Amino acid sequence: MIRTRNRRDAYRHFASFATRWRDNDAYAHMNNAVYYEYVDTLVNGWLIASGKLDLPGGPVVFLVAETGCVFHASLGFPDPLEAGLRLERVGRTSITYGIGLFRPGAIEESATARFVHVCVGRDSLQPVQVTDTLRLALAALT
Repeated sequence: MIRTRNRRDAYRHFASFATRWRDNDAYAHMNNAVYYEYVDTLVNGWLIASGKLDLPGGPVVFLVAETGCVFHASLGFPDPLEAGLRLERVGRTSITYGIGLFRPGAIEESATARFVHVCVGRDSLQPVQVTDTLRLALAALT
């Protein structure tokens, strides 16, 4: 992953999260695995709010195929965080998102994440094409 820090204006959708006491590790900063919980929540929350992920019974689900995160500055409880989302790429069956995790009001991100979903049929778990309606919704993230 590229180690460049992005600025807030590189992202199109934002959500705020309250951190939790349990997010911190023995070094008094947020545990690396917890960053991915916020990333996953941001992406899937956007999909649900956009009406593109129908839980629990929709015909298409999104499986995580790849993740990565570069840590630039520490985050952790009790400070809240803001998460920015953008579209990096739409393939035939996959979607790559860029995520920035920020301290509230910060211009540069504290962490840069990459998150790749593969669209699969709920029953078959085989890849299916990204629909035109999903592509249209994703355009708002560019």
